[in-house]
Amino acid sequence: MRLQIVDLIIIAVYLLSITLFGLRFRKAQRSLRDYFLADRNIPWWAIALSIVGAETSTLTVIGTPGIAYAGNFGFLQVVFGYLLGRIVVSLIFIPQYFRGELFTAYQLIDRRFGKNLHRITAGVFLATRAAAEGVRVWAVAIVIHIALGTGDVASVAIVLLLTLIYTFEGGMAAVIWTDVVQLAIYIGGTVIGFITLLHLVPGGWPAIHAVAAAAGKLQVFDFSFTFHKTFTFWAGLIGGMFLNTATHGTDQLMVQRLLVARNQRDSQIALLVSGVVILAQFALFLLVGAGLWVFYRSPAVTERFASNDNVFPTFIVSHMPHGISGLLIAAILAAAMSNLSAALNSLSSTTMIDFYLRRKPETSDRKRLALSRGATVVWGVVLFVLALALRYGGNVLEKGLSIASLAYGGLLGVFLLGLITRRATQKGAIAGMLCGLALNIYIWGWTNIAWTWFVTFGSIATFVVGYLASLLEAEKNADSAQTSA
Repeated sequence: MRLQIVDLIIIAVYLLSITLFGLRFRKAQRSLRDYFLADRNIPWWAIALSIVGAETSTLTVIGTPGIAYAGNFGFLQVVFGYLLGRIVVSLIFIPQYFRGELFTAYQLIDRRFGKNLHRITAGVFLATRAAAEGVRVWAVAIVIHIALGTGDVASVAIVLLLTLIYTFEGGMAAVIWTDVVQLAIYIGGTVIGFITLLHLVPGGWPAIHAVAAAAGKLQVFDFSFTFHKTFTFWAGLIGGMFLNTATHGTDQLMVQRLLVARNQRDSQIALLVSGVVILAQFALFLLVGAGLWVFYRSPAVTERFASNDNVFPTFIVSHMPHGISGLLIAAILAAAMSNLSAALNSLSSTTMIDFYLRRKPETSDRKRLALSRGATVVWGVVLFVLALALRYGGNVLEKGLSIASLAYGGLLGVFLLGLITRRATQKGAIAGMLCGLALNIYIWGWTNIAWTWFVTFGSIATFVVGYLASLLEAEKNADSAQTSA
């Protein structure tokens, strides 16, 4: 079953409208400060909503209901850790980012350690963000394929091309304000979808609650302590805190939003408020998943799914009233475009600021802006290729988080070495980061440890090895100085 003409019209109107809306910001782009920092003139509430939009991709919209459909509400334990991580970033990271005018997170590493580690951290971000974003872009193709019946290449190209147009032209201002609009669309669409689901299940919410609760679908907490189970209280609170500290404190995708605030206080408020919104959002998506599980238990419903990620999109296309189906597909595309535009802009800013302009700082403002737009296009092509290469295996939400988590441990460990210690050196931090990355790759490839622990182990290993290596370097230098004397 495919969408009807009214649904296709709604989707087409959304795609055209959001692209034209983003293009409105083209005239304001005169310098890199305008293009990458929106001239630091964005209100805190818009930044807060943009943060939520940036960390909400199609992975979240279709993957989170899939998690509840297959399991329970245990994922909320990770979200509680996200709230703690935001507090850490507000207290430790944001004050450092507002000492001087920074364009990227990795300029802070340059200021503290030097150019070598600066290049390494920026390079790691580019590689891992591109890989993780490739999974997210592929998640868009799942929805479009189910809704429109298009092939893999066309499904990825449709949204990627339209997002690229307004990101290319409007820069960070377009990204922020389209995020706000798209957040309203996908949250509103999901609420309407959930209300419709309540009407489709005989007995409505009381029936869904009774059946889901009896099956343990509404269970949130699991206090067992094991490194091999993904969603436990300890993995969520500790692992989620380390993961969120890394994503919002060291990942240019998020840090760039913190940097566009008018001042440090606005940046902190925006980040903390976004945590409240993200908690409510994940609770909504999990409720949808529990409702879908009850709905599909009916003998009258015969669909079978190759993946849990297909459950929500298939339900939208097959069972939602016409018009609402189109609205919900548009809502999922809104989440995809919001996250994708953020990725394109952050990849472009890191490429320009942390690599190109370090080699050619004399480049004129006009050429800088043109090259920044060119970098945005190049990264769009890269993400297109990666999306087609990374489309196989596993729940897309967990797969995307797993890939990103591999490098976050090393990045977070290096940032903590620089921010909370004075004795850490560049060589010591590099040694620590290499050990943290190696440990995470080993854990990912050769153990059954859950991805929720990757960042915790990687950052602790990076910090400990980096600090000890720095002490050894200092001791060696002291001995050499005494010998020379």
